[in-house]
Parts: sequence; structure tokens; C-alpha cells
Amino acid sequence: MGAIILWSMTTPKILVTRLIPTPGLLLIKEHFQPDVWTPDQPIPRDELFQRARGVDGLLCMLTEKIDDELMDAIGPQLKVISNMAVGVDNVDIPAATQRGIPVGNTPGVLTDATADQAFALMMAAARRVTESERFLRAGKWLNWSPGLLLGADISGATLGIVGLGRIGRAVAQRAQGFNMRVLYHSPNAKPAPGARSVDLDTLLRESDFVSIHVPLKAETRHLVNADFFSKMKPNAILVNTSRGGVLDQTALYHALKEQRIFAAALDVTDPEPLPMDSPLLELENCIIVPHLGSATRQTRDKMALLAAQNLLAGIRGEHLPHCVNPQIYDREKNA
Repeated sequence: MGAIILWSMTTPKILVTRLIPTPGLLLIKEHFQPDVWTPDQPIPRDELFQRARGVDGLLCMLTEKIDDELMDAIGPQLKVISNMAVGVDNVDIPAATQRGIPVGNTPGVLTDATADQAFALMMAAARRVTESERFLRAGKWLNWSPGLLLGADISGATLGIVGLGRIGRAVAQRAQGFNMRVLYHSPNAKPAPGARSVDLDTLLRESDFVSIHVPLKAETRHLVNADFFSKMKPNAILVNTSRGGVLDQTALYHALKEQRIFAAALDVTDPEPLPMDSPLLELENCIIVPHLGSATRQTRDKMALLAAQNLLAGIRGEHLPHCVNPQIYDREKNA
């Protein structure tokens, strides 16, 4: 009751940078009167600065850059940053930590959806699904042919997983149902049933499919580069559902154009959206979709709810259900 009286006297100011799914928005509106950016496009940076000044809580998307400059503009009263995503590469975590601001994310709830997407892309690339449909719609299907649009087997193939976090493990689990041999490269990861840990060179040399599941950090930016492709099999397929910045797209273009690898399927690009003059769009052996890894109704509802729960906890001064910089709480204990 005391907290309710306090809020009624000094209602916290909340900014939500996109119209999020109903479960999360309703939870926020039970307690606050948030300012919500409703257009179905990212909030312009100058508008973000204007609306964010003086807020106590910020619920943002991966499309917003939450940096030191913005935190200064918001002011010292900012209590929480809740990012509706697993990755937080759009948030300056050290800057938030220095200010004692907890940063929340939404792990776990999108694991299965993203793993499903990775497998869907892998299968689509292997069997040339999008290329085949374009072929048909262009009126090129004149007859059945034993050599028409031949793809790659998935059953019994070797899958290499780079990054064995929640999503990487879920992909490995799905691979068991296809009788795939699973290798993974992920320093300090716990062993995964039915999968074997190997160094990166071995993984690239032996894998028919390579699926990327690492967070975007300074050390992983352009991890997938020309040298990476030179070590892959010429019939291998690359799948990326992590972050676009992990991949050097120029190097990918040349690897595909010169047929140094068989195909690629991307759920993420750098930048997003991908410019329509990107040379990758010229290639038949490259599938690109608009960052749909978590795009199921059920998953986005769960993400919005968890983001709202992180926001509410931060405003109340409670520990966030999912905090990416929990060291701020240790600082509070020692204060």
C-alpha cells in the first residue's frame, strides 16, 4: 500500500520506444501512464532524446542506441533500462553500470522460436526453397529433370554450432532428430548431450552446416570473415541468427559468388534493414529474412511481458528478473 501511495504522489515517468505486444503494455499501464512511441518504425534519435529527458524508466528495442550521451540527457533519476531482446549490444552496459542503472533483457523466452528459425533457414538453404519458388514463379519450370535445383542432405550431415548458449543448445537438440553429427565451438560451455566440443578450425573443416549463435561483442565482430570461409567445405551452408555484425558481409558475398561455400541463410544483417542495393540480394544462393528469429505471437508476448517485469522491478528498486549487469547489486550491498 505504501508503494502505491508513493507512486500516486510522484508518478514515475516511463518511456516505451515502440508499441509492444498487449501483455507487456497492459502490465505497465496497470501502474503507470507511459509515453509510448506508436509508429511502426524506430523512434528518431532526436525524438528519443526529447521524450527520454527526465524519465525514471526506459523500455527500449534493439533498434535504439542507448549510449552514454543519451543517459546523460535522460538524467540521474533514471532507475532502469529494459531492453526487449536477448542481445544488449545496443546498450552501453559499462556506462549504465557506472551510473548504477540495471539493464534488463529477455532471455529464455525466445530460445525455441529462434532455434526453430535457425533450423528453418538451414533446411530452406539446403533444399533451395526460396530459389525454387522464384524459379517457378518466373515460368522457368518446363519439365521435371533429374538435375533440377539439386540441394544438400540434412539427415546424417555434420552440423557445427559456433556459440553454445541457450539457442545453440536448442539447435543441437533439434539436430538429434535429423540424425546429425553435432560439433560445437564455445569456450567454457558446459558439455551438450550428443555433441562434441572441438576447436574452430576443426569445426569449419568438418561441418556441412555452420550455425552462428554468439553475442555481438568487440571480439566477435566480423568473426565470420574471409579466413573463416576459407576453412569451410565448398559444399557447406552458413546460417546466422545471432547479430549481423558478427558477419563480414563483403567476405560472404565473395565466398558465395565464387562458390567457395554452397549457400548462406541470414536472419540478421548489418545494417538493418539491409539496403536494397546490397550485392547479397543479387545472389540466388543467399536467403535473407528481416530479423524474424523471435517472430511468433506467443514468443513476442512473452518477451514484452518479461521486459515489462524488468521495468517494474527497476522502478520499485527490486532486483530485475533478468539483469545483464548484476554487479550493481553487489555495489549496493557494499555501500
